[in-house]
Amino acid sequence: MSQPQPIDPRYVSRSSARPKKRRNWFGRIIGLVVLLFLLTLVCVPLYAWSRIDKVDAMPTGERPAETSGTTYLMVGSDSRDGLSPEDAKKLGTGGREVGQRTDTIMLLHKPESGPAVLVSIPRDSYLPIPGHGRNKVNAAYSFGKGKPQLLIQTLENATGLRIDHYVEVGFGGFASVVDSLGGIEMCLPKAMNDKKAHINLPAGCQDLDGPKALGYVRSRYVDASGDLGRVERQREMIGAIANKAVSPATFFNPVRYYRLGTSSADALTVDNDMSPVGLFGFATAMKSVSGGDGVTLTVPIADANYSTKNGSAVKWDTAKAKALFAALKQDKTTGLKSS
Repeated sequence: MSQPQPIDPRYVSRSSARPKKRRNWFGRIIGLVVLLFLLTLVCVPLYAWSRIDKVDAMPTGERPAETSGTTYLMVGSDSRDGLSPEDAKKLGTGGREVGQRTDTIMLLHKPESGPAVLVSIPRDSYLPIPGHGRNKVNAAYSFGKGKPQLLIQTLENATGLRIDHYVEVGFGGFASVVDSLGGIEMCLPKAMNDKKAHINLPAGCQDLDGPKALGYVRSRYVDASGDLGRVERQREMIGAIANKAVSPATFFNPVRYYRLGTSSADALTVDNDMSPVGLFGFATAMKSVSGGDGVTLTVPIADANYSTKNGSAVKWDTAKAKALFAALKQDKTTGLKSS
């Protein structure tokens, strides 16, 4: 059998080699773009992590035993720190003379297996606060001089759950996160006009910018359900933020991705023991809850207008609340239902 004859290089067209060269350059450009994209995905979170404030959040002394899952305390504080007078006026938060309290209190439990559970704690919940008698739970933050130890101790005593990590978002930080995402769409069943929250919103679906979103989750005086109606709106808003934050439109938009990373970092305060992995676990649990794979509910209530020496408060249904927190403590979240 005859051997194939070698091709004389003189008869190879130069034009036939050019497309291959272009393909090589095109492949290199695509590779460089992918590399830059991956570096952005990695570097922005690392840079953002360096900007997040850390605090000594955990109380000392006797505490509930650790559980197999992880429990996060998330609060939205009314701290005016870092807000200029112009920002305070724009957000309608009032001046610095207002005592520091928590407008939002939520417990997020992430079990080792099973759905994550987000429990709203009405800020007017009437609970024993160590060293201060019974009072509305949001007063614990003020009694603790804006530090979370007393609030965590109060909630641990009331629930029997050990709180593993603490996440706090301030007024200005919340608004900046919403603005970094280009606003958040909310669908209002009826119009809301609350001068104290600085909002006048029509009924129907609409995009809310940072100041309007903040007013929406803070408003309670025009809501017939009061504090309980507000916690439902807060969960709704947090879910919408989580969904938009992890959407492809965010990850594939370098400008939005960077703005979200830096604004979130400037908005957050976490405990000293929190790690980037722990914060990622918090984010993924919030995503699963907002996406419908988890459970969202409010602590069981016996009386939403409980008369106390500190004014109208929220009284828990002790038996049902005890059963709920016992299930979380044992990581038995599968049978729980959203409410």
